[in-house]
Amino acid sequence: MGKIILVTGPARSGKSEWAETLAMQSGKAVVYVATAIDNPDDQEWHQRILDHQQRRPEDWVTLSIPVELSATLADAKPYTCLLVDSLGTWVANLLEQDESSWENILAELLETVDLVAADIVFVAEEVGWGVIPAYPLGRMFRDRLGSLVRQLSVLSETVYLVTGGHVLNLSVLGSPLPNREDAGTFRSQDS
Repeated sequence: MGKIILVTGPARSGKSEWAETLAMQSGKAVVYVATAIDNPDDQEWHQRILDHQQRRPEDWVTLSIPVELSATLADAKPYTCLLVDSLGTWVANLLEQDESSWENILAELLETVDLVAADIVFVAEEVGWGVIPAYPLGRMFRDRLGSLVRQLSVLSETVYLVTGGHVLNLSVLGSPLPNREDAGTFRSQDS
């Protein structure tokens, strides 16, 4: 099994740059898995993508994978480090899926991650720190991404929070929540 790292944080915090640093430090061939779909008509979005592209070393392979993330991870070679940027965009690309389909896609991703021989660095946005969205699609996005990040953190060797240009290693500073099945045991030990 490869090493799984999760880098999370708010917009423009530096999380992608930190993930790029971790991928370079892996010593492996880096495959950048871009989940964004470029739209040249949206100049601001197009510029964000260009900014990311210009930071990458020339020897990195880039794959554009807006939806089929599980299959891409399953095909990864052990001598590679995949940098998946970002899970928020991937979730947004799948918002049209009904709840049952989404649960299947999520289960497949988590099962695949658990079996991949390559190292993987995931980048995920933190979106649940503000006002609850006033519209259903916004709430669905926030809830799906939050749940994915929480479940993926359990599989990750290290979880980082990047905020305000600072990196916090949550695996050292914090404690993971117990599984929901174990929650009663956890509470009784603290009582």
